[in-house]
Amino acid sequence: MAMRYGCRYTYFFTEPMPLKILQFVPEALPTFRADVATLFGKYLPRHGVQCDVVGMASSTPPSEQGFASVRSPAYHSSRLRRELSYAMLVLRTLLRAQRAEYAAIQVRDMVSIGLLALLVARCKGIPFYYWVSYLMSEGRIEQARSKVARGAGLRSRMVMLKGQLEQTLLYRVVLPSAQHVFVQSDAMLEFMHAKGVARARMTAVPMGVDMELFGTRPVEPQRPDGWHHVPLIAYLGTLDKARQLERVLDALLLLRQSHPQAALLLIGSSPTSSDEADLLAYAGAIGLGADALRVTGWLPVAKAWNLLAGADAAISYIPRGMLYDVSSPTKLLEYLALGMPAVGNDTPDQARVLAESRAGWVTGSAPAAMARALADILNAPAEARSRASAGVGYIDQQRSYRILAERVARRYHDLV
Repeated sequence: MAMRYGCRYTYFFTEPMPLKILQFVPEALPTFRADVATLFGKYLPRHGVQCDVVGMASSTPPSEQGFASVRSPAYHSSRLRRELSYAMLVLRTLLRAQRAEYAAIQVRDMVSIGLLALLVARCKGIPFYYWVSYLMSEGRIEQARSKVARGAGLRSRMVMLKGQLEQTLLYRVVLPSAQHVFVQSDAMLEFMHAKGVARARMTAVPMGVDMELFGTRPVEPQRPDGWHHVPLIAYLGTLDKARQLERVLDALLLLRQSHPQAALLLIGSSPTSSDEADLLAYAGAIGLGADALRVTGWLPVAKAWNLLAGADAAISYIPRGMLYDVSSPTKLLEYLALGMPAVGNDTPDQARVLAESRAGWVTGSAPAAMARALADILNAPAEARSRASAGVGYIDQQRSYRILAERVARRYHDLV
């Protein structure tokens, strides 16, 4: 604001006015997605951006998680009843939404809910934003098509049809009609631009790390029993089949040619129990036994970080292709935040982070390339740790949720 006195202007700068967003998410509440709970629940409120969140039902009672409010329907054992009750809650919430209360209505990764919210927002004169964290329609189509190719029946064909319909609605109606679109990465922004969404109406918000947690949860490097003196590689994250972790096992097998005792600790699990069993079966088939591979299952964050920090190196393999090339993986960021010597294959976001930070090793996606980088780390551990130390400052200044929240809050206030 400027006030004029004679020929001079005096400027008074004030903090932006608080604003509130009504956001619909596909996750059950409480949510454990950092880009929802940490960004919107912890950090954005510090910049005057509050969020009312409406999510799916959970068997666990919802908690505030820093949001202005949380709403979810009653939990039902039937998935169909859960989805119907969520749809009704969404409709009731939209009909009650008022322009005087909300600066915007935002939908995350749900095309049909997005279309409904778009129509209601348009009628009420409330800005509508859409947040794309994953190519849901493309993923649904790809997964269904794969099942059909393996002989699956009518259900998979219906899922594929649903994905195709949602894909059409997303790119022809929802995204073109949204006042703003938030995407997961610069690569996704370019992907969406190729679909016809103007760059000026998009903002890339990559994944980050809550660096404040390192102050409240000191990391104490820890080794699994019996592996105190072996060259240890760690992987943190999901083990679902789509991640193609067989390539990481192949890299370990090659690494053991020069480092025979090298072992891999997989810190995580899969929502589908058969995925882990299949991965272990593959390990056995190529000759990797219990001396070379262990799976911890899901662990509390502090325990997972302790085991990760106790390893000699960490690996982040992300399959190449449309779905994952536009992603923003978190595991590599956590490796760098811990000062871990980290190897990441050449997906766009990982390649950018490793190039800018100069703290890790970016490789091709072939097992041989990953094995060579891991061997370089094991051959010169002191130099590797020194190089990796640059990652801590980079993450703090570029990919901490403290920094990301400042940028996102500025975008919301500019839009308003």
